[in-house]
Amino acid sequence: MVFNIQDSDFRRIKTTFDRQVKKLEHVKIPMPDGKTLRAHIWLPEDAEISPVPALLEYLPYRKNDFTAIRDSARHPYFAGHGYASIRVDIRGSGDSDGILLDEYLKQEQDDALAVIDWIIKQPWSTGKVGMFGKSWGGFNSLQVAARKHPALKAIITLCSTDDRYQDDVHYRGGNILASDMLWWASTMFTYNARPQDPSVVGETWRENWLERVTKTPPFAIEWLSHQRRDSYWKHGSINENYADVAIPVFAVGGWQDAYTDAIFRMVEHLPNAKGLIGPWAHEYPEVATPEPTIGFLKEALRFFDHWLKERDTGMYDEPRFQVWMQEPEKPQVTYDRRPGYWVGMDHWPSPTVSDKHYYLSNNDLVSQIPKEQTVVIPSVQEHGFYAGTFCPFGQPGDLPADQRLENGKAVVFTSAPLTDDVEYLGEPIFYGRLASDQENAMVVVRLMDKAPTGESTLISWGMLNLNHYQSHEHPEALAVGKVYDIKVKLDSLGQKLTKGHRLEVAIAPTYWTKAWPSPKAVNLTLHIGEGTYLEMPVRKSSTRDKEVREFDIAETAPIIDREILRLEERHLQIVHKPINSTWKVIDYSDEGSRKLQHNGIEHGSINKNVYTIKENDPLSAMAECSWELTVGRDAWQTKVETYSKMTADLNNFYLTHTIKAYENDEEVASNVWENTIPRDFN
Repeated sequence: MVFNIQDSDFRRIKTTFDRQVKKLEHVKIPMPDGKTLRAHIWLPEDAEISPVPALLEYLPYRKNDFTAIRDSARHPYFAGHGYASIRVDIRGSGDSDGILLDEYLKQEQDDALAVIDWIIKQPWSTGKVGMFGKSWGGFNSLQVAARKHPALKAIITLCSTDDRYQDDVHYRGGNILASDMLWWASTMFTYNARPQDPSVVGETWRENWLERVTKTPPFAIEWLSHQRRDSYWKHGSINENYADVAIPVFAVGGWQDAYTDAIFRMVEHLPNAKGLIGPWAHEYPEVATPEPTIGFLKEALRFFDHWLKERDTGMYDEPRFQVWMQEPEKPQVTYDRRPGYWVGMDHWPSPTVSDKHYYLSNNDLVSQIPKEQTVVIPSVQEHGFYAGTFCPFGQPGDLPADQRLENGKAVVFTSAPLTDDVEYLGEPIFYGRLASDQENAMVVVRLMDKAPTGESTLISWGMLNLNHYQSHEHPEALAVGKVYDIKVKLDSLGQKLTKGHRLEVAIAPTYWTKAWPSPKAVNLTLHIGEGTYLEMPVRKSSTRDKEVREFDIAETAPIIDREILRLEERHLQIVHKPINSTWKVIDYSDEGSRKLQHNGIEHGSINKNVYTIKENDPLSAMAECSWELTVGRDAWQTKVETYSKMTADLNNFYLTHTIKAYENDEEVASNVWENTIPRDFN
């Protein structure tokens, strides 16, 4: 074996494998309705003589260009270790037929089952299949597993969720995710409008392209039309019936990702689930930030070898759930590395974790139940500007700044300095007795690590639409002045605090840009006493911690050659204009442009998001997202430009989407969508 050590990123490139690899390009996979999906397949060269299990990654992100670089890092790696590694463009994306009408439709699952049917009939197949994927691919791996195809034996799901309503980019705690619902809808709105490759599909590419541009709906219209947890969101949420996923699952994520809570639930509820949580953002652990990365492709092989090749890899002699316990770190908007250590458990919930209550009293967190008192918590619309990106991908500037910049806009409670080191692992929960002076309101709870030198690092947060305090399916108006007993789940954490550090809890009825504001400014009244406290999951070390082995160094297959045509660039600004009382986030991300040497494809993207609000005016909230995507080759060049906007008044939300498509700088298609959607307790 030959390795090329990459000193710059502590990864090594594996250039030779046990089995020689060949790549089959643009393979047609027929669907029962006559449509065709297209795939790249990496195979051992002798697979038809010595058949192999198959691994399926099933995405809408375009195998020819947008994911080609990342695909080259792992699909040949799996093939070189004795698998058919298959990368399929789902219906309506890349070179596959059709248009993509929404996320996670039943059609998407049906097509995946047909792909598996096709795989097991191939001469190189043993008839055993695994699935893997990050984000969309992690979602549909779970959803397809729930469909119980007999050939699907195991899956790896990364950065995904079991609950599409409560734990995705649309809603959190029943609140609209202002920073991400429109942004992600605008992203897919633009992604879906990219054309097929004429060199692959022929002259039909233009007809399909124009159909994608003019007929693919902006997803935000449907998402905003379902503000409750109804049947729309239950579809594709495996927590509706965990028993449907009976095959082994390896659930993986990171503390900086938005989907980490789901790993705890899957380890708890899926009988054959393993869990792994590192310090990472929304990325594969062999390339993720912050460090340490791990040899995740080796871990994936150990998992699939166990279930698809019936080899004892030792993976199931190790703790079932392994997490990176983060040590204290002062707040930074970007971390290159997070200090910490691995801990392991055989079960979740773990017997090593117990609850500790911190009661709120005056401005303190205390161990004893305090005397009853009330605290008024006013609306400050600009609260939340320093909260960081909801789902960090590892870009510079994604993370929360020092929370001292936020704490003056909320009511804050602080504990005494810790007298010993403490590990917190699991889901903090805030229990509170609250009254509102409006019929519609929310509450947001932030949890910070306050260093002895004063810095305040956000370590968890959560929010609840108070109209949903009993049910996300059946919200109801609040009775003004009535005291409600509420429960706010905060994001799970694995955090060690050392002696001298303090916990801080901040409470507010606003959190722009994470949450769309309530229609009217709200004053909450917090009733302090026995029913208002923070519940923290305190962990004691375990003998299993000593059996957690160090992971191998990260390694991948060689990355395909590409020419950089335009460098990446990121700008993130928070603009405060005191004269007109306006606050604005301007997030500009030029992801650069590159040319892939193996197929000549050039592709690039530019995204700008602007979130605006005025002090004391919740109806001034506005989100705007614009994109420019280019795809081309030589004399064939295409560009898609989109603009999306969301605003609201007392009764309705207003969506605007525009799209323009260009071929060789000539506009060839455009469309505009204008939609009014009633507010439904949001």
